[in-house]
Amino acid sequence: MSTVTGLKPEARAITVPDPHSRAVLDKAARENFPVAPFFVPRSWRADLMAVYGFARLVDDIGDGDLADGGRTDAVRLGLPAEAAEDRLAMLDAFEADLRRVFGDGPDDVRHPLLRALRPTVRRHGLTPAPFLGLVEANRQDQVVRRYATYEDLLAYCELSANPVGRLVLGITGTATPERIRRSDAICTALQIVEHLQDVAEDLGRDRIYLPAEDMKRFGVTETDLTAATAGAQVRALVAYEAERARDLLNEGTPLVGSVHGRLRLLLAGFAGGGRAALRAIADAGYDVLPGPPKAGRLSLLREVGSTLRREG
Repeated sequence: MSTVTGLKPEARAITVPDPHSRAVLDKAARENFPVAPFFVPRSWRADLMAVYGFARLVDDIGDGDLADGGRTDAVRLGLPAEAAEDRLAMLDAFEADLRRVFGDGPDDVRHPLLRALRPTVRRHGLTPAPFLGLVEANRQDQVVRRYATYEDLLAYCELSANPVGRLVLGITGTATPERIRRSDAICTALQIVEHLQDVAEDLGRDRIYLPAEDMKRFGVTETDLTAATAGAQVRALVAYEAERARDLLNEGTPLVGSVHGRLRLLLAGFAGGGRAALRAIADAGYDVLPGPPKAGRLSLLREVGSTLRREG
């Protein structure tokens, strides 16, 4: 996940006593959208942060971004500390612990963030599928470094992004087939926006989420992506992919008008966060190579307000 500051969530709305786990939750303040803002009911904040803790932790395992090199988390998952360097082994152990969350036996869940997730799962009758999708997306990141087509990238987003929106609908008790479809469009758009912001960072991990067919169309090579600033072809490619993300946001945004109250504001925050990030990319002239273009708080609030007016 990415680096545009949104509305600050209550990162400690769930009880995780150790600083190591709290540090994972504190990353919520750096996302493109508000994760669990102050205006939603406290019970929702706790559940949203529990899901965020899961999603952030599995992403950090997949990206190799764990504190102390992952040694603490490896031990918590029942592995020797040195196994932290084996991301696939870590993901396997993480999935095994996740499956304990859904078990009927005693509370033998190992990791504190997964133990915090268990009450949320039981309270809302959440199924394993969305959680397993996020784990599988991170497994895919270990073996798939390039995407040939836009359709291939969408299939990845089905695992890496869409489950999050479905979990939000599950927590708030508002899931319907049409809302899920709209939510998927928003979540895929947010994932594409994050990829555009993080082109340089992803390349440092030997990953490129710009479809190869589009790079060829715009005459962009992998070497072009290593430059300090983007040339005209790279900017044109980023603008093209940004427009695709904007179209997906437009497709999904009617989700906001289909709900009421605080959930409407929360979903407007997700969509508005994506639009604010796209505006920041455009304001940077689509030059994302020096680092991720960041939307400020005021820009986010403007986009949220615009979304609410449009979908009112």
